[in-house]
Amino acid sequence: MRSGRVTIADVARAAGVSKGAVSFALNERPGVAVDTRERILKVAADLGWTPSQPARALSTSRAHALGLVMARPPEILAEDSFFPAFIAGIEAELVGSGYALVLQVVAPDREHDGYRRLARGGRVDGVLLTDVRVEDSRIPLLESLSLAAVTLNRTHADSPFPAISVDDRPAVTAAVRHLIELGHRDIAHVSGPEEYVHVVARRTAWEQALAAAGLARGPLVQGSFSARGGASATRRLLDRPEPPTAIVYASDIMAIAGLAAARERGLEVPRDLSVIGFDDTPLAAHVHPALTTARTDVLGWGRAATRALMALASGRAQPDVECPPAELILRDSTGPSNPQQQQGSQQ
Repeated sequence: MRSGRVTIADVARAAGVSKGAVSFALNERPGVAVDTRERILKVAADLGWTPSQPARALSTSRAHALGLVMARPPEILAEDSFFPAFIAGIEAELVGSGYALVLQVVAPDREHDGYRRLARGGRVDGVLLTDVRVEDSRIPLLESLSLAAVTLNRTHADSPFPAISVDDRPAVTAAVRHLIELGHRDIAHVSGPEEYVHVVARRTAWEQALAAAGLARGPLVQGSFSARGGASATRRLLDRPEPPTAIVYASDIMAIAGLAAARERGLEVPRDLSVIGFDDTPLAAHVHPALTTARTDVLGWGRAATRALMALASGRAQPDVECPPAELILRDSTGPSNPQQQQGSQQ
């Protein structure tokens, strides 16, 4: 240890943790494991370190505001129905609570700056972390900023923050089984960006459901959660020498664009191609044919995440929470397999 006054960085280095974890432990804030907290406090005592009273007062002050950073391309945000429903859930929970929502919309390559702005000057007491990644660099960033957080789904990275999760897999599994019962054997999947935890979960459920039925994995094409991405992915699948007879999409917007792309090729849904989406957006029941899709309670998810973050902000421990899993909603865009008729329409 260098000579001179001991600092929080010295304590963090000696304890093998971030400066944010030291701050969390000192102020008895949730987000640090019990054994880690005890180790930090012991190291601090051994080094004779105590923070200045002004610094501690600043670290424990409350803004009575929660933060949300949205870092998706504008065209995807404009099309995505998830965030309006999720924000409605947040606001429904904040009514009468004395808390406000501080929203930051940033370019994807400026996402970390959004969190730094929220942390600067104590603008928020914590943040809701959406679009959780398999390896999420925001987790250590938030620790270093001493910013409490609740994640939407559990990241694969080591995270001290509670997760409010929805299991997408039952609905995707049910979708594949439904198609198999209808006679489909070549079932494709249009996924979203592979870095997202929920994208991996949906793709894995599709793969495992096919394997459980003794079927080979169908073709996989990555989309972008946009209409353009869904249409492009569908055309790639229909251009195959042996196009699939059914497609499971990772979002409704991609599936609805896929319906239009199929009609461009002269295909009739579901006679020639069965289509399943995910999200059960308001439009899903009103397109033609009405879209078979997976439904989650996004508004309820927003409320649950907000309750958890307010509990953290007030200093109460918060466990992980499992919201009701996604469920399959059957409508008119799926039907019996008809590969001969589909192949004929391709000629």
